[in-house]
Amino acid sequence: MSQRAQELGINIGHGTPGPLNAITDVPGVRVGHAGIHADLADGRSVRTGVTVIEPRPGQARQSPCFAGVHVLNGNGDATGLEWIREAGLLTSPIAFTNTHSVGVVRDSLIALEREALPPGDDAVYWNMPVVMETFDGLLNDINGFHVKPDHVRQALQAAHDGLPQEGAVGGGSGMICHEFKGGIGTASRRLPAERGGWTVGAIVQANHGKRQSLLVGGYPVGRHLGHISSPFTPQLPHPGMGSIVVTLATDAPLLPHQCTRLAQRASIGIARTGGGTEDSSGDIFLAFATGNDGLPPADYANKGAFTTPLRMVNNDYISDLFAAAAEAVEEAIINALLAANTVSGNGHRAEGLSAEQLLIALEKAGWRR
Repeated sequence: MSQRAQELGINIGHGTPGPLNAITDVPGVRVGHAGIHADLADGRSVRTGVTVIEPRPGQARQSPCFAGVHVLNGNGDATGLEWIREAGLLTSPIAFTNTHSVGVVRDSLIALEREALPPGDDAVYWNMPVVMETFDGLLNDINGFHVKPDHVRQALQAAHDGLPQEGAVGGGSGMICHEFKGGIGTASRRLPAERGGWTVGAIVQANHGKRQSLLVGGYPVGRHLGHISSPFTPQLPHPGMGSIVVTLATDAPLLPHQCTRLAQRASIGIARTGGGTEDSSGDIFLAFATGNDGLPPADYANKGAFTTPLRMVNNDYISDLFAAAAEAVEEAIINALLAANTVSGNGHRAEGLSAEQLLIALEKAGWRR
């Protein structure tokens, strides 16, 4: 079993991780994966899948939460973001998948939610699910459209509030990060009680970055990892090509504009690992906050009171949440790298970064345990 950054003694920043050091440290958040790993008779390789993040127990449309989005670089795609920008509300699960499967995952989320409606529910129904993507077309037969509605169902059924599996799983199955095998990674930070006691969790689908630029804990380890490859492995084309998508969750009572400010801080975590500067990378981030309960359901037919009492974190204390978000994203990327084993497909090979290799590179860069 792979070791995570904290287990190796690699401390990112000064914050304290939650018990799981994962996005699921935020109460109510659940994560599920469905992966497709197959070699077809005609020589094509399938290395792809779906990852689903549920913001609260039950249907998200019945208990929305405030949310905000930020785009660092727009060479990517995501559905459902315009309504979040407009209304400040997240009313669906969030899914990660590959670039050419966004449509089927979006449509499947709508269909599955329709299935779950109570019998006789005649509310005016609409849904604009959030689906985010990165490109896995080097290791995966992306034009084969192998993600199907059943895979979305499997990911939802697998969702749980324990430590999510990381690495080459779910939507991260075919992703490449800093020219190593990448994929799904997660981490969290919990503020001390005197600073609010809230938790910020991050989950990333990391498919970005050049090897030479990789930083871990501020140390330029990429310079010392350039030689790690198989003599039989051709160099990956277009180093640095790809994207990273991030979801941040917190139980702090943030308003929508504050969620947007939190989402912006994912950029800092990515920059601290040496990413965020490639034209060909779609860097799209979403942050949601569960600290305000009782927001009205998404359906107009479910009319209730004219107003809803709300709480908000005062700006005097929000900087701690920003720092927590940056650290959680930074560590989530490193965890994604450490968890992913070597994967081959479609004539390409992405080497896994082992804990031993990373520790040796860190020491060469000046790090001391």
